[in-house]
Amino acid sequence: MYPSLMQHPGQIPWNKGKLSGQKRPLKLQEIWAIRVRLQLQERNRELALFNLAIDSKLRACDLMELTVGDISQRGRVKSRASIVQRKTGRPVQFEITDQTRRSVERWMAEADLRPPDYLFPSRVRNSLHLSRRQYARIVHRWVSEIGLDTSLYGTHSLRRTKASLIYRRTKNLRAVQLLLGHTKLESTVRYLGVEVDDALELSEQTEV
Repeated sequence: MYPSLMQHPGQIPWNKGKLSGQKRPLKLQEIWAIRVRLQLQERNRELALFNLAIDSKLRACDLMELTVGDISQRGRVKSRASIVQRKTGRPVQFEITDQTRRSVERWMAEADLRPPDYLFPSRVRNSLHLSRRQYARIVHRWVSEIGLDTSLYGTHSLRRTKASLIYRRTKNLRAVQLLLGHTKLESTVRYLGVEVDDALELSEQTEV
């Protein structure tokens, strides 16, 4: 077990009392509502984090541990990057769109980050990078600020968002499986919750 996941006797879990279960992906209008708010308020670290979370489709643990060197070369953010996932030990590639590259480069320059540095260093003295708990609080703030029910969204919402949009547009499960780094197609089916939705959609289109 990773040290960050260990719980001391008598310690109350940070997510005690919160609703569990699969979190909703963001819709396009919700993505832009958050993005525009962060841009207007010049919250450059959060804008870079938000954009990269959407593009990379990484789990929180992998996203928090990204270094500048993982996604950039000679001070420029790459259009594609690859990391080894902590959970599976398997490599996964992801694209980095133009707007994400611009926001990340702006954040790197503002924070004066170098290749060995974590991309999202923590402001807490005893932590080298943002923790998953800190990230969860940031996501909570984002969805709250645009009026969404925070119990329905979490860090996994960001991982699911682009994958869900890609599936809805293409119906290509294999492509989404590769992008998410799943070892089994069945995992992708369960993750997206597509079987029931697609069955209902087909049923609605069929008149008897």
